Amino acid sequence: MLKTATQQFCLYGGRCLSSLSPAQRIIGHEKNLWVEYSALAIRHQAVNLGQGFPDFPPPDFLKDAWSEAVNVPSAHWYTRGQGYPRLVNALSDLYSPEFGRTINPMSEIMTSVGAYESLYAALTAFTDPGDEVILIEPHFDSYSVVVEVCGGKPVYVPLKPEGDPRNANNWVLDKAEFEGAFSSKTKLLMVNTPHNPIGKLFSAEEMEFIARTCEKHNVLIISDEVYERCVFPGHEHHRIATAPGAWERTITVGSAGKSFSMTGYKLGWAIGPEELISKLQTVHQTAVYSAPTILQEVIARCVEREIELKGHEDAYHTQLPQIMRDGCNQIMAACKDAGLDVVEPFGGYFILVDTSPLGLEFDTSQTEYDIQCVHWLTEHKKLAGIPLSLFFGKNKHISEKYIRLCFAKSEGTLKTGGDIIRDIKQ
Repeated sequence: MLKTATQQFCLYGGRCLSSLSPAQRIIGHEKNLWVEYSALAIRHQAVNLGQGFPDFPPPDFLKDAWSEAVNVPSAHWYTRGQGYPRLVNALSDLYSPEFGRTINPMSEIMTSVGAYESLYAALTAFTDPGDEVILIEPHFDSYSVVVEVCGGKPVYVPLKPEGDPRNANNWVLDKAEFEGAFSSKTKLLMVNTPHNPIGKLFSAEEMEFIARTCEKHNVLIISDEVYERCVFPGHEHHRIATAPGAWERTITVGSAGKSFSMTGYKLGWAIGPEELISKLQTVHQTAVYSAPTILQEVIARCVEREIELKGHEDAYHTQLPQIMRDGCNQIMAACKDAGLDVVEPFGGYFILVDTSPLGLEFDTSQTEYDIQCVHWLTEHKKLAGIPLSLFFGKNKHISEKYIRLCFAKSEGTLKTGGDIIRDIKQ
């Protein structure tokens, strides 16, 4: 008789007797917040300002690139595992001036199935059991999961408001606390700018401080820069790889989905010195081998277009920052009308909203306030967001009553969401 799943995985004396038992390293990581909160929004037919995906059409030139790419015979074949030649050459041409060095397309760039895979490959390639990985929180949820699955130990250092918390750039590291997080076991540090979920842009001074500290302790850096093309007009993106002495120890991760507003394509890349990128390639080639060829052909054409139009008003990377700024302004205006304070971002897709003025009361003895608040808003107001506490591993008290909303949405979604926010106290 076939045993039930429960019987197969039944534990006796702390040991699983079934040969079908999963590896211990994945136990405890079964839940995924994006699956949970997307399902919550769908179940209550809520306006989804939670998950970070643009729901507006991609630019016309991208659709044109598809029409052209399908007629390229090689776009339908297996391609070079480390990256489609046309794309890695285009990425080299795009990034070399931005990094202030010539980036070798064949040895210093790897394309991946989304930026997610590049982050996974980087952490997996360099994290041994017992290694410590410093995570600046709040942080994207996958960082800590991958570290723990690899047997590493996340070490959390928070960004804290210094001065007016309504300014994202006022959320900063305590330098003494940051330096105190390093030990003889520290192997890696993760940094994210523009920051998800705060919307902070790390300054050049902050990046140089982080880079100096990592150099002092001989620590590798993974820099998640997927929102690099979403820096609001009048502000500047600073790359830690360009800080003095940082290139040799830094892996920079980028995203086609975020750069061209089509997150469902799942195409990303990692950039860094050959000594580091070659290790990511080892993980990559034993997992997926290569990203889809035709996607890389399409994005190569899009990157080439951006290089040709760089600085011109028709360039998408000129238009995108204003598109994001306009969406942010609409959500900020709605929150202001509702009497809700926000943490004003300067890049990315997201804005933090302080729900304290709503006057909601929950029993927080078992579940954080912001989690219950998001569930209440989704069910009763049909507005879906994401609790900020889910981006913390240790310092959840900092999240207080903040929730994260996404403004990378269509005019229709922004208007509907804005109307709900304005009437939220009724």
